[in-house]
Amino acid sequence: MHVNKDIRYVGVNDHQIDLFEGQYIVPNGMAYNSYLILDEKVAVMDSVDANFGEEWLNNLRAELNGRTPDYLVVQHMEPDHSANIMQFAAAWPQAKVVASAAAFTMMKNFFGTDLADRRVVVKEGDTLSLGRHQLHFVAAPMVHWPEVIFTYDSTDKVLFSADAFGKFGALDVEEEWACEARRYYIGIVGKYGAQVQAVLKKAAALDIQTICPLHGPVLTENLGYYLNLYDIWSSYRPEEEGVMIAYTSIYGNTQKAAEQLAQMLKAGGCPKVVLNDLARCDMAEAVEDAFRYSKLVLATTTYNGDIFPFMKEFIHHLTERNYSNRTVGLIENGSWAPQAVRIMKGMLEKSKNLTFAEPSVRIMSALNADSEAQLNALADALCR
Repeated sequence: MHVNKDIRYVGVNDHQIDLFEGQYIVPNGMAYNSYLILDEKVAVMDSVDANFGEEWLNNLRAELNGRTPDYLVVQHMEPDHSANIMQFAAAWPQAKVVASAAAFTMMKNFFGTDLADRRVVVKEGDTLSLGRHQLHFVAAPMVHWPEVIFTYDSTDKVLFSADAFGKFGALDVEEEWACEARRYYIGIVGKYGAQVQAVLKKAAALDIQTICPLHGPVLTENLGYYLNLYDIWSSYRPEEEGVMIAYTSIYGNTQKAAEQLAQMLKAGGCPKVVLNDLARCDMAEAVEDAFRYSKLVLATTTYNGDIFPFMKEFIHHLTERNYSNRTVGLIENGSWAPQAVRIMKGMLEKSKNLTFAEPSVRIMSALNADSEAQLNALADALCR
C-alpha cells in the first residue's frame, strides 16, 4: 500500500491476538503499522510486534526492491512497535537507529544494548534530511510513554504520530473509526490528557495533510474531525449529551431500578440513554461510554461493608483516567446497612468538576413506592 509516491506502508495485521495489552478485547484484531520513506536516503518508521517480525522484514524487502535502509526511526518503544529492532539491526548492519535518549535507555533494558555505535539521538526541534524529505522531530512525552517522539515530514506534510490517532482493529476489516479509536484512546492514553493537549498545540502549528499512526488507518481526509475528537477526549469534555447507567446487581433488584430509571429518562426526553451491566459487559466499553456522555448514573449494592467488586473496579478505571466535568447520579441498595452512596462519593472525591444529581436513591432490598419516587426525582433532575 502506498501512502503517497515516496511513502509505503509495510505494517502487518494481527488476527491471532485475543487481548491487546493483556486486557482489551479486540474482536477485529490489531494493526501494527510501519512505514518506509524512499528518498536519496531511506528511512523506516518503526517496527512491529514480535510475532510478525519475518512478515515485516519481507514487506520491507519487497518495497525496498534491492535498496538498503539508512535509518530506522523508533518513535515508541512499546514492544508491539519495537520488538524487531535487533532483527532490523542484524539485517542491515550499516543502518543507523534514530530515537530519543529515553528510547535508547529502554533499548538497553529490553535488548541489553543501546546500539551506541550506530545511534542517532534526537530531541524536540531536531531535523533529519533524507534528500527531498525533511523530517522534523516533535517530543511527545507520555503520549503515552515518556520516550515518545512524533515525526513530521514537512515535504509531504505527513505527521507520523506514534500511538496517537490509533485505534483497535486490523486494517483488513471495515469498521467505523470513532468507536474503536475512542475505546483505544480512553483505555490506553486517557490518563494523559494534559500531555495530549500539549502535543495538539504543537500540531496546530504544523500544516498536516496526512496522519500516519502506529495503529489503525492512515488518515487523509477531514483531519479536523479527528483532531477535534482528540481535543474533546484529552480535555475531558463530554462528547455527547446523554446518560450512561452503570449497574451491578446480585438478585436483580438493582438491575430493575437501573432499567426503570432508563425508561423514566427516555420518557423525560433524554437524548441518549445507555445501560451497562458491569458484571457482564466489556469493562473498557463501559469506561468508554462514561467518558462519551455528559451524565453518569452508578447503581450498586453495599457488599461486605463496601461496594460490589465490579463497581469498585469501574470507578477505579474512571478516576485513574481523570474522569471529570460530568453530572453523576447515585443509587444504592442495601438490605440492612446501605452505604454504597457514601463509598462511591468517597472514591470520586478527587475527581474535578463533578456535580452530584439529587436525590441519591436508596433501595432497601427491593423497589417500593418511596424508592420509586426517589427514582422519578432523580430522572427529573438528570433530564433538566
